[in-house]
Amino acid sequence: MRIYITHCSAKKDQSLKVSGDKVTPDKLYTAKPTQHFMNECKKKNVNWAIFSDLYGVWFPKIKHEWYDKHPNKVTEQEFRNLLNDFDQKLQGYDEIWFYCNPARFHKLYKRLLKETKLKKRIKLFTHYKEII
Repeated sequence: MRIYITHCSAKKDQSLKVSGDKVTPDKLYTAKPTQHFMNECKKKNVNWAIFSDLYGVWFPKIKHEWYDKHPNKVTEQEFRNLLNDFDQKLQGYDEIWFYCNPARFHKLYKRLLKETKLKKRIKLFTHYKEII
């Protein structure tokens, strides 16, 4: 079984910051690359998730509140928690396809993919057309 995943984005729906409403990731993240990723996954009806700097692996039907957590602000203990979350939530997948823009791929995500117990299952990809 395969899942497509990408990292979160700083661009979020600001109205949710004020309202405090819990929403799914496709409602929170407004950055064009993230929206394109989610829309392509929905169009192709594939398993997908967002890797959040606060919530970890965030599946499309789960609702969370607006947040502001930059990857530079993730502490060592928070990283360990995110890593454990990644390993636990994705352990049932044989293939983990991680979408990234190599020019904008933060060191936190590089470290995550290097240290995960699931690293042999991960394939990085850079084009939406690779979502099948």
